[in-house]
Order: sequence, then structure tokens, then C-alpha cells
Amino acid sequence: MAYGVKIAKGKAYKGAAIKRRHIRVRKRISGTPERPRLVVTRSNRGIVAQVIDDLAGHTLASASTLDASIRGGDGDKSAKAKQVGQLVAERAKAQGVEAVVFDRGGNQYAGRIAALADAAREAGLKF
Repeated sequence: MAYGVKIAKGKAYKGAAIKRRHIRVRKRISGTPERPRLVVTRSNRGIVAQVIDDLAGHTLASASTLDASIRGGDGDKSAKAKQVGQLVAERAKAQGVEAVVFDRGGNQYAGRIAALADAAREAGLKF
């Protein structure tokens, strides 16, 4: 099945590029009960991480910068992304998840995305 993303102009080009990359990544990966998908959604202000079992269509664990423990904390956006990575790993391990498939959501693996992934690895999730 082919998905098309309209080629945008101006400010909309960046969003269309992220959408194209996300479609390309999602063609190859899917979450299973043994290895659910850790998907990262990034905005200018915050970051959200979810552990999803795609076969059942359920979210097993999630964390974001809007959580009470992270929201009022000090630090830049990368530091908060690390906290989100640690928190989602703890919640996933509480659900019995040991290994995940990483879905960067069309974003480049750098900065906040890499910080979240590294913190989740340090907390015990296997990629």
C-alpha cells in the first residue's frame, strides 16, 4: 500500500519531511507482545514516549514532560528527555517489558531523541 505525502513549500516542508521519514520507518517495524514498540513524539516544547503493543492495539506504558514529577523540574529540554526515558523504562519494566523496538517517529536520532533512548537503555530496556 503506497502512502503519499504532499510536497509542501515554506514552513510546512519540515513537517512533511518528518511525516515521510515516519512512514518509511513504520514500514519496517511493528510492536509485538514480546518486543513492543517504543515510539517517541517530539514537539517544540515537550516530548512523549509510549510503549505500544501493535498487535493488541494497547499502550503498555507512557511518560511525557507533562508528568507531575518532570514538569516543574529544572534543566533544558535534553535533561527532561532523559527523565522521560528513565520514567518510561521504569513503567515498562513494571509491566514486564524487557526489550523494545525503537521508533524515532520520523525524527533524526540526535539531541533529545538520542538522550531519551540512552536514558531508557541505562534504566534497563533493551533495544
